[in-house]
Amino acid sequence: MIEMLWNNRIQVAAVILFAVGLTTLLLHRNLLKKIIGLNIMDTAGYLFLTSLGYIEGRLAPIVTEGSTDPARYVNPLPAGLVLTGIVVSVSVTAVMLALTLRLYRRYHTLNLDEIYKAVHREQEEEP
Repeated sequence: MIEMLWNNRIQVAAVILFAVGLTTLLLHRNLLKKIIGLNIMDTAGYLFLTSLGYIEGRLAPIVTEGSTDPARYVNPLPAGLVLTGIVVSVSVTAVMLALTLRLYRRYHTLNLDEIYKAVHREQEEEP
């Protein structure tokens, strides 16, 4: 069991990081901590994909003259997926931070409970 965990230590680290991000996302009421938790989960996913795409002893998928054997190269698809995911993750994080800033300017707090209470008060005041 220990040997299997050691041989797959990168995947184990990715699962632990994902669990840390998920608990941060679910248990904290602060919006910035939730954004950080989501980013930790994203990073864990990228680490997992990258670790699955790596094969020891193989080369980067750059074909040069005389080296056309595809069995010598690592599959470039996981790396492409990770790069695309990072771009999407950065964009989503930017939007989340912008919305969090707007919420803070309006309600002067980042605590979700306080924001829910303020929204409920606003809805009760409307005719």
